[in-house]
Amino acid sequence: MEKKNIKKADLALEISKGTGLSLNDSSEIVDLFFNILSEGIVEEKEVKIMGLGTFVVKHKKERIGRNPKTGETATIEPRNVISFRPAKGLRNTLK
Repeated sequence: MEKKNIKKADLALEISKGTGLSLNDSSEIVDLFFNILSEGIVEEKEVKIMGLGTFVVKHKKERIGRNPKTGETATIEPRNVISFRPAKGLRNTLK
């Protein structure tokens, strides 16, 4: 399986091609989408996009970790992480 990174510019170009909008308008749409998504995650702690999946903020507790090179133990501070749960339709297409 080939790894593919998709950049905002690539998304804007595809939107521009598919809709006939200018590249500038498409770039604004992509930026607006990511801003809405980011704000939603920060404020709501969960953003659901039907057909794609759900972005959820999870809280990780403090724990003891280990440096694999040195074997030294260290405390890993509590933190929030973003998790993605794919929608059922997306999961089925991946099978």
